[in-house]
Amino acid sequence: QVQVIESGGGLVQAGGSLRLSCAASGLTFSAYAMGWFRQAPGKEREFVATISREGAATDYADAAKGRFTISRANAKNTARLQMNSLTPQDTAVYYCAAAGARPYQITARASDYAYWGQGTQVPVSS
Repeated sequence: QVQVIESGGGLVQAGGSLRLSCAASGLTFSAYAMGWFRQAPGKEREFVATISREGAATDYADAAKGRFTISRANAKNTARLQMNSLTPQDTAVYYCAAAGARPYQITARASDYAYWGQGTQVPVSS
């Protein structure tokens, strides 16, 4: 049984930082690209960042570039999203997801991700 579990969410002030973690089990973690998505109240889920299965390739949404950093530790079956300079516009539920992938492959398409976590809330106050 595959499980993807996010942690690290919580209330943060504008300008602050937060690090989200994602722990995956029940799959061969190093065979999956990992992604972070978010869904703000009243909006559709959107792509935030992705990292290839060996960690060599990454991609970010324009809103995340320069502020967010995605990383992974295959030995620990974990992925992380470091978020800096947060603004109220970053308020959302953040989801971690896993996509079966070839080496160096990354994807921003939610439909490519087979396994999803339940999400962690990140409210950013002004």
